[in-house]
Amino acid sequence: MAWMIVSDSSCEIRGLQHPAPGVQFALVPFKIRIGEREYVDLPTLNVPQMLQAMTDYNGASTSACPSPEEWAEYFLQADKVIALTISSSLSGSYNAALSAREMVLEEHPEKQIFILDTLSCAGALGDAAELANKLIGEGLGFEDVCFALKKFAATTHILFALASFDNLAKNGRVNRVVGFIAGRLNMRVLGRRTHDGKIDFFFKTRGENRVLARILEQMDEDKFDGIHPVLISQCNNMNAAKLLEHGIHTKWPEATVRILPCSGLCSFYAQDQGLIITY
Repeated sequence: MAWMIVSDSSCEIRGLQHPAPGVQFALVPFKIRIGEREYVDLPTLNVPQMLQAMTDYNGASTSACPSPEEWAEYFLQADKVIALTISSSLSGSYNAALSAREMVLEEHPEKQIFILDTLSCAGALGDAAELANKLIGEGLGFEDVCFALKKFAATTHILFALASFDNLAKNGRVNRVVGFIAGRLNMRVLGRRTHDGKIDFFFKTRGENRVLARILEQMDEDKFDGIHPVLISQCNNMNAAKLLEHGIHTKWPEATVRILPCSGLCSFYAQDQGLIITY
């Protein structure tokens, strides 16, 4: 039986590392509107060009989640479907996927379609996709895979930040931004996911080194054990990502750490120098 793992494009991975037999992976893109131009968040998106357009544009930029029809297109391509979405508290992507499931099951009631509200974004979706692929490869059934993904999402931690208060205020995103480390007057602001998938900004300081140290402290407070994978999403800030990776390996030598560039959507929110850490 064919499997489809499909995620909205808040997910940072653009493909599975080792797809299990019979498993397909796909992304349903967000769209980002800057002035008269629309950027589709696909692997081909030129993110630096999009960020420059945001800097140059004086008006408000917006994002739009995938439509039910876009989700349904992929739900129709497999017998068993695992769909992953950004937190429903931050976007309508989850509700669009639910609508798509209803549409598809009306015509194809034999299909099995599970939609996971990750209550997160970025690396949380990528890690969930990789876990689903691994479990499918091990021969787990549909219900067991779904149960494992729910548990995984509930125990995943994510830290966020702001890249620029000025730009975020211009685009009306200060209160719903999906996490990040940002810099205005060299100020860094750190946020974390709440239990209902919203963002709690709980720490601010001057200087990047201090906020990187605070991330490590928070991981320790969250009882990170070095086993759960760590994914660092960076928006034009590989230096900070590498410093953080070094700090993680100093405290947890066996930890698996991956560094990936932010997707178009996450770059839209994080902007220049942003980081998102999931663990």
